Amino acid sequence: MKLEQYIEELSTLVNVDCGTQTREGVAKVAGIMQQLWQQEGWHAEQIDLGEAVGPGVFVCNKPKASEFDVLLVGHLDTVFPAGTVSERPMSRDENRLYGPGVSDMKSGLLNILWAMRTLAADHKDRLSIAIAMNPDEETGSVHSHQWIGTLAKHARCVLVCEAARADGSLVKARKGMAGYHLTFEGVAAHAGNEPEKGRSAITAFANSVLAINALADTDRGTTLNVGVVEGGSAANVVPDKLRAELDVRFWENDEYDRVSQALQQLCEQGFLEGVQTHLTRVNHKPAMAASEETQLLMRLVELAGQEEGIKVTWQAVGGGSDANHTAALGIPTLDGLGPVGAGFHSPAEWLDIASIEPRIRLLKRVVSML
Repeated sequence: MKLEQYIEELSTLVNVDCGTQTREGVAKVAGIMQQLWQQEGWHAEQIDLGEAVGPGVFVCNKPKASEFDVLLVGHLDTVFPAGTVSERPMSRDENRLYGPGVSDMKSGLLNILWAMRTLAADHKDRLSIAIAMNPDEETGSVHSHQWIGTLAKHARCVLVCEAARADGSLVKARKGMAGYHLTFEGVAAHAGNEPEKGRSAITAFANSVLAINALADTDRGTTLNVGVVEGGSAANVVPDKLRAELDVRFWENDEYDRVSQALQQLCEQGFLEGVQTHLTRVNHKPAMAASEETQLLMRLVELAGQEEGIKVTWQAVGGGSDANHTAALGIPTLDGLGPVGAGFHSPAEWLDIASIEPRIRLLKRVVSML
């Protein structure tokens, strides 16, 4: 394991502003990954997923194959705005690497590459291996989930290489998630002279938050969070417009059905006379649950860990990933096969240097045992 070479390659990926909306940055990362795979003699091509996002990258060892023994999945984008890299490029101390996307999930992309670089030739000959890297996972894979889903339907299993948890655990289940935009349209009026002629979008919104929060079920792990609010123009004007963003999380897909129906009904009824409420779903990931076939795949990963001397533990986590989509298709799916990291989506994001080489060995061993 040439660790310094790995870290140098990682820096070329981390030190690119590639938030989902920074399409040129995502395209640059896509180009770097495509070139690295082509240097290894694998088929690698960029996939046009529309003008709204950067390209995806598809890699395989058998270009003519119509079925895959395994689909390895990672994403090219981060959550960070342009300019983040200049503020805090990749850095390191004795134990950790830091930087935007260092663990979520540039290192996961590299771990796939390094595991396949050193996979024995007989396994490469025996197995049909595909890799998909998408450009918009951080915004729900809206433009890429159909592409990944199509590939997954032709795969025996899916391994998503997001970072392992801070304690080293892999991921066996993830909450489902849905994102909504709420818009309120009222009537503006002078707040001092004739407030009675106005219909406040903000008052309607305040009423809605109480009703929306009441849909949560903490015992079942169902949460609703209004996280962004924009509205009003001046303190002396009855506000006629407001926009809010809502995040919904759930362990059970039938819980999402309940919440979705209730939200629709509430918004159709409205929250204040004279104010119209519009609800738009902007993304959705079904819950990822461990099916019987997935549990068999978990046993294989545990056996691979035993053979490599790596303790394998599991977590169910609240954040979503592309594993949610593939698991919902009925494809055995596991996640968290990247190196150990934490602090995702924050300036504190870190990657455990000592975990890089063992997690490459674990991934390589799992693929070799398929």
